[in-house]
Amino acid sequence: MAMYQSDYTRFMNEFLEQNPQVQAERLKLRQTWWDRPQDLDELARFAASRVPPRPYAYQPD
Repeated sequence: MAMYQSDYTRFMNEFLEQNPQVQAERLKLRQTWWDRPQDLDELARFAASRVPPRPYAYQPD
């Protein structure tokens, strides 16, 4: 039994099958923006400097 696929999903699957260079470019760009090594010192600084939100935003201080 085949699962439902939207028109967009079918179009993208067919497009990527016909243009494999696009998939390679997508992976390269993903590595540029998302797949970066994490700096543990920087993550610890971010966590330490986080200010907790107030329980009710409209309550006066």
